[in-house]
Amino acid sequence: MQLAANQLSNHLQRGLKSLYTLHGDEPLLQQEALDAIRAHARAKGYTERTSHTVAGAHFDWSEVLAAGGSLSLFADKQIVEIRIPSGKPGKDGSVALQQLAEGAQGNDSTLTIVLLPRLDKMTKSTAWFAALDANGITLEVSPVERGALPQWIAQRLGAQGQRVEAGEEGQRTLQFFADRVEGNLLAAHQEIQKLGLLFPVDAASGDTGGVLTLEQVESAVLNVARYDVFKLSEAVLAGQAVRVQRMLDGLQAEGEAEVLVHYTLAEDIRALKRVKDAMAQGRPLPMALRENRIWGVKERLFERVLPKLSESKLAELLQSAHVVDGIVKGLKQPDWPTTGWQALHRLALQLCGLCGAAPKAAAPAYARR
Repeated sequence: MQLAANQLSNHLQRGLKSLYTLHGDEPLLQQEALDAIRAHARAKGYTERTSHTVAGAHFDWSEVLAAGGSLSLFADKQIVEIRIPSGKPGKDGSVALQQLAEGAQGNDSTLTIVLLPRLDKMTKSTAWFAALDANGITLEVSPVERGALPQWIAQRLGAQGQRVEAGEEGQRTLQFFADRVEGNLLAAHQEIQKLGLLFPVDAASGDTGGVLTLEQVESAVLNVARYDVFKLSEAVLAGQAVRVQRMLDGLQAEGEAEVLVHYTLAEDIRALKRVKDAMAQGRPLPMALRENRIWGVKERLFERVLPKLSESKLAELLQSAHVVDGIVKGLKQPDWPTTGWQALHRLALQLCGLCGAAPKAAAPAYARR
């Protein structure tokens, strides 16, 4: 049975199941969910814990099966944790996980927790994952998206008795905080805890206690943001020019390959052109998006952006992408920056500017005569 991350606390209050599967690529939130299950289990008498990490194709699953089927000499109840960093248990692992899942039903002496990275659609349709889902609780730990990050920070600050100022100034503070920690939730958590130590709440101060100013946050919060090219793509299509420049600077500082950044931008441009061409041939937009494997966040962005892009603008973008392809591979181009990163900035902002522009209104009928 699938469970949302924010439902875990209420679920644990109603009772503990014997099998949990946690999957996702956000280490902080996965660890917090794991800690909550462990704490509840300890309160229910699960006093012993064993951990197994599946590494390599020749991992011995018999040890895991033995742990799940045996009782400790020192404890009546035990926790068995199985970490699969690759998300691929292999043929033997698939059989073992199905066996463990089926054996979890009615087993009050062993709590099994399976820890996995983010899984694709194909992996979620495998027999072993279906068995885990059918016989226990499956919890997907999703990252906190940039738009939700300020509210997440505010909630975490509130949990330790702190808050930002009311109104626009407080929103500026949260946006500044989010810019500093984007893509690095574990570091964001640490920065929030640091604010709790630097500016402790004075219980005697009344309603003004725990209020953080923009100056305090600016002086304390380090720039620990981490970016990836996929989030860059979303920011470009959303027309967020300032964020795009910040992300490109961050990717360059982190040593990301120029070729990979260019490929991501160019593929978005090519995909926009393919969808636009399909629509020109009479296909409805939803069908054109599906045929080009555009879905999720990008589907919504494409729907908003496509009306703003004319055939001529897309042709210009394709030409620019072709030019930048040569620059990042060492070629020089007239009227273009000489370095790859500068050229990537120009290409990204060219697309970003078109995506952020308001669509042109159709001319009134009398003006077209």
